[in-house]
Amino acid sequence: MKQNPLDDIVLSPAPVLSKECEPIEKIDSDVKALAKRMLKDMYAADGCGLAAPQVGVSKQLVVIDVDWSGRGSSKNPYVLINPKIITADGEERETGEGCLSFPGITVPVKRPSHVVVQAKNLDGDLMQYEASDNLLAVCLQHEIDHLHGVTMIDHLAPSERVRALADYQAALDAGARPGDVEVED
Repeated sequence: MKQNPLDDIVLSPAPVLSKECEPIEKIDSDVKALAKRMLKDMYAADGCGLAAPQVGVSKQLVVIDVDWSGRGSSKNPYVLINPKIITADGEERETGEGCLSFPGITVPVKRPSHVVVQAKNLDGDLMQYEASDNLLAVCLQHEIDHLHGVTMIDHLAPSERVRALADYQAALDAGARPGDVEVED
């Protein structure tokens, strides 16, 4: 029996989500298979980004596709290996963020509006990604945070974190699965 890709996604408070990930030394068939698996999982959950620790692997690998809007739409995935934020500046923006590892909740997170990221692609080429005032800028920062053991909840003030975790537990109790989001009031 085939496993549901949603079952592959690790939910908080799994310890792997709070650990610093190891850099990828060699882009081999295992890394390529992991990227393929992560893309499959991300699309199955209707996500726009997924980091390796979210599938239980403590490696510096991120997949992103902010252009995909569901079944039947075209895919434009990025695979980022050992991504590093080179620049994070511009006016801080607050957006409602969701996370496949925190199904059922959306929380307000402030981040710089402009980001420049360098990473290798699956061919080993060094790539540079720049985004400003859009979903890609948020997604790059959110997913790279995961590689350093930081989740969206960690950006909240203590009282907001307590409330978000209570909402998350209530969502889990109600059966929330990766990809389920609740829009804030």
